[in-house]
Amino acid sequence: MTIDVRPATLQRFDDVATMLGPKNPASTVCWCLSHRLDSRTSRQLVGAARGDYVRDLCSREVAPGVLAYDGDEVVGWAAVAPRAELPFARSTKIPHVDDLPVWSVWCIRVRPGHRRQGISHALLEGAVDYARQHGAPAVEGYPVDNHGAKVDLTMAYVGTRGLFERAGFTKAADTDSISGGFPRVIMRLALS
Repeated sequence: MTIDVRPATLQRFDDVATMLGPKNPASTVCWCLSHRLDSRTSRQLVGAARGDYVRDLCSREVAPGVLAYDGDEVVGWAAVAPRAELPFARSTKIPHVDDLPVWSVWCIRVRPGHRRQGISHALLEGAVDYARQHGAPAVEGYPVDNHGAKVDLTMAYVGTRGLFERAGFTKAADTDSISGGFPRVIMRLALS
């Protein structure tokens, strides 16, 4: 299998919706906005407004993430953006390591039926490449440090320390954040 990773542009919005949207368009689900927006704005966007917001993100010069394809079929998503544009910039639980204008990867999703095929690795690599193309000096992730224990699928979107280590990231700091019962760590990869 060859996985191709591409930016989540407006032309690919239907694939973004496949990865992030609800079956019922009126439902209020994440759309990968809960860590992109402050909590007040996120709560105010309900139903179809969440998809509309993501559509607008996809129309910007810098895409809100990357999509993985197996042939023509979308099989994965990774959110990536400059940390300064995200609530992580003001987080009290996930500290800043330094003042470097890093990019963040905070959500990695693989469609059911396509898991355990290396797609999350391709997505992380694609997100790093996308950040590099846009001048990022480094990329951070905030995965769980699960020591190989199974992570509940609903909380696995943050990734695992092992996934980030296999992509060349190293631990930069501990955090006060917990996901799925596991502590989260800051993993960083320097790009320059």
